[in-house]
Amino acid sequence: MKYGQVLFYRLGMLLFVVGLSAIFLTGCVNKAQQKFERPPAPVSVTAAVAQDVPTYLDAIGKTVAREVVSIQPQVSCRIMKIHFTDGANVRKGDLLFTIDTRPFEANVQQAQANLAKDQALKKQAEANLARDVAQAKWGLVQVERYRKLVEEGVVAREQYEQLRANLDALNATAEASRAAVHSADEAIKVDAAAIASAKVQLSYCYIRAPIDGRAGQRLADIGNVVSPGGSNNANSGSGGSDSGAAGNSNSLLIIERLDPIYADFTISQNSLTAVQQQMRQGTLRAEVRLPDTPGNSVIGQLTFLDNTVQNTTGQVTLRATIPNLGHQFWPGRFVNIRLVLNTIRGAVLVPASAPQMSANGSFVYVVKQDSTAEQRPVSLGQRQGDLIVVDEGIQAGERVVTNGQLGVTPGGKVSIEQPRDAGNPASATSTAPKS
Repeated sequence: MKYGQVLFYRLGMLLFVVGLSAIFLTGCVNKAQQKFERPPAPVSVTAAVAQDVPTYLDAIGKTVAREVVSIQPQVSCRIMKIHFTDGANVRKGDLLFTIDTRPFEANVQQAQANLAKDQALKKQAEANLARDVAQAKWGLVQVERYRKLVEEGVVAREQYEQLRANLDALNATAEASRAAVHSADEAIKVDAAAIASAKVQLSYCYIRAPIDGRAGQRLADIGNVVSPGGSNNANSGSGGSDSGAAGNSNSLLIIERLDPIYADFTISQNSLTAVQQQMRQGTLRAEVRLPDTPGNSVIGQLTFLDNTVQNTTGQVTLRATIPNLGHQFWPGRFVNIRLVLNTIRGAVLVPASAPQMSANGSFVYVVKQDSTAEQRPVSLGQRQGDLIVVDEGIQAGERVVTNGQLGVTPGGKVSIEQPRDAGNPASATSTAPKS
C-alpha cells in the first residue's frame, strides 16, 4: 500500500509540473504575439489642392472649312494662262486663270461702234428737230398775221385757212423730229448697256479668287476649252483628280478658307439642357486638340447649335469656330473637342491615381498626423488632366495616398517615401489641372 501511494503521489506531481510548464510556455507565446507589430506600409502621398476648375463635355469632331468655293467659268473660250500653283494660298482678288480675250474684245469694239453710230444719228435728228421747230414758229407767225388781215378784210379767208393747215403740218413734222431724237437717246442707252455687257463678258476672261483661302488641285490645263454650265473639255491629267468632286463638272478649281475653321461635333440629348442654359448666359468656350498633339489646344467659341435632335442617334450637332492662323487644322480631320460649360470655384482635386474602388464605391486613403491611414469614401467628379475632382470626402490640404495602396490597411501605420525630386516644392503636390 505504501508503495502504491508513493507511486500515485509521484505521478500527480509529474502531471502538476507538466501542466505548470504548459501554462508558462503559453504565456510566453502570448506575450511574444502581443509584442509583434506589422511594419509600416511604404506609400507616396500628395496633398489635396483647391483650385478653380471647369466642367466640360468631351467629344470627337471633324474640322470643316468655313467657306468652300468652286471656281467655274462664266464664258466659253480657251484657257490661255494659269497664274497659281496647286495647293497655294491665295488672297481675294488674286488672278487665277486667263481665258482668251479676243472674241470679247471684238464684242466691246462692236458695241462701241454702234454707240458712235447712234450718237451721230442723234445729232442728225436734233438738227432736223431744230429746223422743223423753226419752221413751225415761222408758220405760227404767218397764221397770226393773216388772222388779223382776215379780220380787217384785207385778204381772203381761204388763204388764212391754207396757212393754218401748213402750220399743223409743220408742228407734226417737229413732233416727228422730236420722237426721232428720243429714239436716238434710247438707242444710245441700249448701246451703252451693250458695251457694259461686253465689258462684263470680257472681265470674265480674268478669273480671280473670290475669297482668301487655299487652292486645291487645278481641274483644267492651258489649252482646255471651258464653258459655263457644262463639262469642260479638259484632259485627264491635272483635271482628272478626285479633288474636284466637291465642285460641279465644269469646276476649274476648289478654294477652301482655312482661317478661321469650323469644328463640328455632336453631344447627347441628355446634355442639351446644360448647354442651352449656359448659352443663355454667354458664349461657350471650346478647346480643340489634334489627336497626335493632345497638349496643344486651340481656344474657340461655340457658334452653332442645331435646331433638331437626330432621330436615329439621339445626338445634337454643334459647331465651334476656332482660329487657324498656322493652318494647324485641316478640313476633314478628326479632332478632340472639349466644350467648357462653367467653372467650379475652389474645387478639391487629388491625383487620379489616389482613388480606389471597393464594393461600396470609391475611396481614398488619408494619412493622418500620427502616420496612420484612414479609409475615406469619396464622391468623384470630372478629371482635370492628371487630377480628378473630389466632390465630397476630402478637404484641401489633406494628404492622400497615391502609390502603395495595396499594402495599406485601414488604421495601419504607413511610411511616407520621399519623391526622387524631393528638393522641388512642386513634387509634393500635383501641378495645375490641364483643361
